[in-house]
Amino acid sequence: MALKYLVKKTTFGFDKSKTEKYVARPMVMGTVGFANLCDQVTKVGMAPRGVVKLVIDGVIDALAMNLVNGLSVKLGDFGTFRSSFGCKSQDEAKNVSAETLRHRKIIFTPGELLKNMLHTVSIQKFVLPETGETTTPPEEERPGEL
Repeated sequence: MALKYLVKKTTFGFDKSKTEKYVARPMVMGTVGFANLCDQVTKVGMAPRGVVKLVIDGVIDALAMNLVNGLSVKLGDFGTFRSSFGCKSQDEAKNVSAETLRHRKIIFTPGELLKNMLHTVSIQKFVLPETGETTTPPEEERPGEL
């Protein structure tokens, strides 16, 4: 299996001439739902599906609790989660308050295992046929029905 990309025409906002350029954009082939992910972990880890769901739900609850308390959470080779936010800039320090905060988010930094996977995976161009329809990968490259 390989990561796929499409070539897209893009106009960059920072370019004063508004020249159109071509760039590669990653193509998401679909989404794996929580139930399907639990089934996949069950097959790989040989733990009952209920146990997998229970553990993942517990990890999510513990993750949320720790992030709310201002802690970053490291999940081994999976990676690290931490809370973050942006703030509207102010002319004076006294004007910075909770009301000036915006863009609350959780930042995920992948662990070594995931980073290394991205460096070793093959990448292929996804070509659209002349009709404008998307192509379907050959049977052996298609992920299971999700």
